[in-house]
Amino acid sequence: MQETLTEAVRALKARLEAFLAARVLTSGDDWADSIGRAVSMQAAADDVVRAVVQQARQNGATWQVIGDALGVSRQAAFQRYGKPIDPRTGEPMNTTPLPGVAELAASVIEDLASGQWARVTGQFDPTMRDGLSEDALAAAWAQIVGLSGAFEGHGEPEVTRAGDLTITNTPLALEAGDYTVRIAFRDDRTIAGLHILERRTS
Repeated sequence: MQETLTEAVRALKARLEAFLAARVLTSGDDWADSIGRAVSMQAAADDVVRAVVQQARQNGATWQVIGDALGVSRQAAFQRYGKPIDPRTGEPMNTTPLPGVAELAASVIEDLASGQWARVTGQFDPTMRDGLSEDALAAAWAQIVGLSGAFEGHGEPEVTRAGDLTITNTPLALEAGDYTVRIAFRDDRTIAGLHILERRTS
C-alpha cells in the first residue's frame, strides 16, 4: 500500500513539474493545454487522496473519520473511495459510473420540462415502462408545476454508482420550489428509476 501512495505522489509531482515548466499563458494564447494540464494534476491529486484513504482504512480508520477529514458524510466518502463487495458474488463491485451520465440526466430533465413525455418513456427499461405510462408521467410533472410554478433550470448532477445502477441527483429549480430529480440508469443507458423529490430547506 505504501508503494501505491509513493507512486501516486511521484505522478502528482511529475505533472506539477510539467505544468510549471510549460510556458505561462497570456491573453490570446491557447488555454486548452494549460487547462488540460491542470485537470491532469487534479486527477493525480485525487489518486494521492485515494491511496491515503486506502491506507487509513487498512490501519483501522472508520468512514466517519475519513468523511470528517474530507468534509463530507461517511456515506459520501465511502461512495467515492470505498471498495464495496457484491453480496451476490463476493467479488468487488463496479464503482465506475456510466460514462456521459451527467449529460444523459440533463437531457431527460430538459425533455420533461419541454413536455417530451414520449422521449422520456422511450428510455425506460421494461419494468419502468410497465409501471409508468406516458400519461402518468405527464400528470406527475403537471402536479409539480401546479405546486411550484414553471421550470426555471437545473444544476449539475451528483453522480454515484450503486450496485448495477448509476444514480444521478440533479437540483431542479421551479418558480416557487426547489426539487431534486433522481434518475437511476442501467449500463445500457435505459432508465430504471425516476423520482422528483422536494428539497427541504431548514
